[in-house]
Amino acid sequence: MNLKQLSQHLGLSQTTVSRALNGYPEVSEKTRKTVREAARAHGYSPNARAKSLATGRTHAIGHVLPVSDQHEMVNPIFGDFIAGAGSTYARHGYEVVLSLVEDSKIENAYRTIKARGNVDGIVVHGPRMRDSRIELLQELGLPFVVHGRASDIAGPYSWHDVNNTRAFRRATAFLLDLGHRRIALVNGLEFLDFAHRRRLGYEQALSDHGLPVDPALMRSEEMTEGYGYRAAAAMLDIPAPPTAFLVSSMITAIGVRRAILERGLVLGRDVSVITHDDDLSYLSNGQSVPIFTATRSSVRAAGARAAELLMQLINDPGSGPLSELFEAELIIGQSTGPAPT
Repeated sequence: MNLKQLSQHLGLSQTTVSRALNGYPEVSEKTRKTVREAARAHGYSPNARAKSLATGRTHAIGHVLPVSDQHEMVNPIFGDFIAGAGSTYARHGYEVVLSLVEDSKIENAYRTIKARGNVDGIVVHGPRMRDSRIELLQELGLPFVVHGRASDIAGPYSWHDVNNTRAFRRATAFLLDLGHRRIALVNGLEFLDFAHRRRLGYEQALSDHGLPVDPALMRSEEMTEGYGYRAAAAMLDIPAPPTAFLVSSMITAIGVRRAILERGLVLGRDVSVITHDDDLSYLSNGQSVPIFTATRSSVRAAGARAAELLMQLINDPGSGPLSELFEAELIIGQSTGPAPT
């Protein structure tokens, strides 16, 4: 079925059908829904080149991922994010364009994208404290949304983030209320904004309870299982080991648990653990009862919402900048208990 036949079937003009399929705001949501359902039912798919020529859009979103030995963005968590974003893109008739670029060549990559005009918008991943990509994209005039925030960027820009500071402040306070006073932080790389904010939350909770920050109980590294194991093993072997760990990643927390069990200790009795990002489709935190107590924030939901914000910026350029902050839940599992006496 072609556009003309679909239009005749619906009793609408070809212009209306085309605009409905392309998400134009002047077409009512009811009409857009009717047209999309009919297009799916009859197997109609608009020619991508014709669609681009008619609308002036590529109907593609760019995800430019830095390849680095310090912070690898191509990881399982990104998989959940792109699955959520992809569901939004598909609903709006958009495709994903992934580019893997060396850290030192990021600026050239964005300038090339702008020159080629092969995407309508960009999602920025893994923002640093002062991220030059934000100012560059503003200069280039490309619509973009940051997954996270950059603390040292003063001007407005569009972002979607979880409240990392509050999540880790609340988690640390929960451990303190259980009587723990030696609480270790196994964090991500702290030049990345999310990890910086998590450390702030941890430190604020200690300060609230009149406790000093002990550098011997703090680690910052790429969030892998091996890192979690090494960090926990080293801290468990010091003269005054931690009785609890606050961990920035479910993957890293598995390594922390391995170090605890290797020493014959019981998780949740001898040593407590709270992790972040336990809501991952590929890695379940138990079934009816969670294994880990966790600050839960769905990465898949974050991908879907960040994509929705970007769609709004593309369809209504004057609507930005847009921002949205998710709050993490504190999920009680089997990995926490009162501090051992």
